[in-house]
Amino acid sequence: MSDRLSAGDPAPDFTLPDADGKPVSLADYRGRKVIVYFYPAASTPGCTKQACDFRDNLAELGQAGIDVLGISPDKPAKLAKFRDAEGLTFPLLSDPDKEVLTAWGAFGEKQMYGKTVTGVIRSTFLVDAEGKVAEAQYNVRATGHVAKLRRDLKV
Repeated sequence: MSDRLSAGDPAPDFTLPDADGKPVSLADYRGRKVIVYFYPAASTPGCTKQACDFRDNLAELGQAGIDVLGISPDKPAKLAKFRDAEGLTFPLLSDPDKEVLTAWGAFGEKQMYGKTVTGVIRSTFLVDAEGKVAEAQYNVRATGHVAKLRRDLKV
């Protein structure tokens, strides 16, 4: 179980392949705010709902100077299929070794259907322009999460 991040913590740096296998680094986003969200698996109902909500709110987030990155343990080929099927227009990053998930506290024990299991903890972070965590939310719900996030961020 990894430690959880809090507002004010430096965001752990990473470079991961996107759906096309191209490396994307958190450092690429310095100077802008970025939402980094972690989800369990591409093309599952909850993860699809969440990704489509981000897609549908991307223009408003972008106007507020906020980019979006989605990270899961899926391989790039599965992410490409998910992106293409759902028309997703923000980077989906692959972390099959779960190193980044663990560094951000988004992998560990969680409750699922009343049982304790180890897996991806659906989590969302807002990283500020200096690379610090401005907002850390763990165990978020897939449905309604983006609307709540926009309210919280006043976007």
